[in-house]
Amino acid sequence: MTDPPFAIAAPVFSIGGERTPVMARDCVRLEVTEGTDGLRTMKAELLAVGDDATGPQAKMNYLDGRVLDFGAAITVAVGPDGAQHVVFEGTVSGLEAVYADGTPPRVLVYAEDTLMRLRMTRRMRTYRDVTDADIARQVAGLHGLQAEADADGPRFARVQQVNQSDLAFLRERARRIQAEVWCEGRKLRFSTRDRRPGTRLRLVKGGDLLSVRVLADLAHQRSQVLVSGYDAAAASVIDERVGNEVVTAEVGAGRTGPELVASALGPSSAVRFREAAQTGEQARAWAKAEMLRRARSFVTVDATTRGSPDMVVGSIVELHDVGSPFEGDGYYVTRFCHTFDHARGLRTRFEAERGTVNAVR
Repeated sequence: MTDPPFAIAAPVFSIGGERTPVMARDCVRLEVTEGTDGLRTMKAELLAVGDDATGPQAKMNYLDGRVLDFGAAITVAVGPDGAQHVVFEGTVSGLEAVYADGTPPRVLVYAEDTLMRLRMTRRMRTYRDVTDADIARQVAGLHGLQAEADADGPRFARVQQVNQSDLAFLRERARRIQAEVWCEGRKLRFSTRDRRPGTRLRLVKGGDLLSVRVLADLAHQRSQVLVSGYDAAAASVIDERVGNEVVTAEVGAGRTGPELVASALGPSSAVRFREAAQTGEQARAWAKAEMLRRARSFVTVDATTRGSPDMVVGSIVELHDVGSPFEGDGYYVTRFCHTFDHARGLRTRFEAERGTVNAVR
């Protein structure tokens, strides 16, 4: 459950493991963002003048390397005194000086989490006799990271990484089986949604939930997904089909998108042809992943809270007073953006999705 409303409290910054109060003093805006494809980012806007800044612009705070520098380890916590949540841990990757007409000079600090190292490394590499989880473990090892890969999937005789960054490559492998990639400190995580840990939050419109838009849309729903290919070893055609059964096994009660699209518009099929399956195991896994991808996004949420510093990608949200089709539990957070400024304090904007609407009574 999310924390109760609290008075404005500045973020807590630490550089190289040491708390840096001057950054809290000078912070006029903070943004921390992450989605299901990983790579948490931070942008902090700091006043570059203060009681300890003297001389010309070249001597302004945060531009002389005393507090900040490229490659510095930075941690940010937000929340009420004594109950802060660490919302970012990463490395400073950019510094920007802004001198605008009529406002004091400001410095913008950009940082990314550990996945930045994977984003900046491009390879040509072949992996043999592996699952996608095996690939994630090998990529983590190449960067000296621990790995926790918990995703079922088919085995491949050969997988090639062709002039891709390690991050883009892992994202592509994750997408094929509906897994997610993220980092926790020095640990690379590669997991399917049902195995990703997350907090639980109860949000009520008019309380912590300040604004919300909820949409149920049949446009991309299909009653069946087909994946075909050719198994050279068995000299046979591959034709795998999955339907609403894989969705109901995951969501439980409620009316699913595949169920409703079939009853409202008639049976419809999606054919996945971006990748060519070489075994029936691969085709089944990809068909299931594509059906889940579509069905999970049947109901989408775009909302803002009074500040939910414990919200992460993978949090499960329970919504109330948002209309009878959309009431209740089971919304999976797919993206969040924590913001702080002196006008509004802490706010959390998030996107979430659910595979069902409530049954009509």
